[in-house]
Amino acid sequence: MVGEILRSITVVIEGDTTPRTFKGRDAWALGNLIAAGEKGCTPIDHPGPRWSHYVFKLRGGGIGIETIDERHAGPYAGSHARYVLRTPVTVIERVAP
Repeated sequence: MVGEILRSITVVIEGDTTPRTFKGRDAWALGNLIAAGEKGCTPIDHPGPRWSHYVFKLRGGGIGIETIDERHAGPYAGSHARYVLRTPVTVIERVAP
């Protein structure tokens, strides 16, 4: 579920039987990435204070996430990151608050 607040999420990466548990905002970010699929997530459509840090920590936990740089126009033109989950995972458990 997009935007779902999670205390933790436990997943198994395809090809590895070791369960991996992520907590707090890391769990929230992974849940959003799973729900978004190939569309991925940006801090614009999935507001969160530190997306780059969540992605850094998920990568450290063995989760493959691609960063795509996208340009945007408007009064504050610039660029932002789109994060796309590239590691197939199976959710074992979601713990909501």
